[in-house]
Amino acid sequence: MTLVGEAYGKPANPPVLLSHGGGQTRHAWGGTAAALGERGWRAIAYDHRGHGESDRAPAREYQFQAFAEDVVDLARTFDRPPAFVGASLGGLSGLLAQGDFSPGCLSVLVLVDVTPRMEPDGATRILEFMLDKVEEGFASLDEVADAVAAYQPHRQRPRNLEGLRKNLRHDPDGRWRWHWDPAIFTGPDPLAMRRRAERFASAAGALDIPTLLVRGRMSDLVSEEAAAEFLELVPHADYVDVSNAGHMVAGDRNDVFTEAVVEFLERQYAT
Repeated sequence: MTLVGEAYGKPANPPVLLSHGGGQTRHAWGGTAAALGERGWRAIAYDHRGHGESDRAPAREYQFQAFAEDVVDLARTFDRPPAFVGASLGGLSGLLAQGDFSPGCLSVLVLVDVTPRMEPDGATRILEFMLDKVEEGFASLDEVADAVAAYQPHRQRPRNLEGLRKNLRHDPDGRWRWHWDPAIFTGPDPLAMRRRAERFASAAGALDIPTLLVRGRMSDLVSEEAAAEFLELVPHADYVDVSNAGHMVAGDRNDVFTEAVVEFLERQYAT
């Protein structure tokens, strides 16, 4: 299976893997990846299996374990363990890879608005948005922009809709559909969420590498209580709470987010 990515910065620079959230593509990291490349890192943003231009998984292999195994495989392509920045699905994939079954595969872990325990209402809201019109699609980019604006009312609706194209595919029937495999996502399963939370918490407790949690202060997925629980599990972790940002922290406040990540990475690699 082929995963597609883009690299920024000189090949000899310290590597940083950028892993997007579910339903996104590598383009979610455009501003951050470019900034990292300019400031002395080798940043690689990739599309998850079943997302963007990467291959769809055979036999619908979209369990968290599979995404985490992809992280390990990617990490092994470097001559040293890379730093890892993961949002939502990407963050949990890195957490499992390093804290559960392949310790030492990463050198630094940055989790972006994701913790072992997530708010059920927030998770349900995300899934409902992603699954709405998943088969029907959208008649136009304007219709997509309206849907995104309704989901993220704190963001200004973009005037230029070209950026949306990177997260969509234009099918032969003329409809626009999200650029990911619909088999990835199913409806919410409370029991499965609890079981996964236990495994994620165990992985967090095993972390022994520099770790940063970045939370969007307006997030409906990661509460202040969940962030506090994570910091109890990982007492050596740093924490940044980004104001005027929701779950999509990097998109809501890219300048603040990028600076927090760069500053954290520079501190770790200076020691």
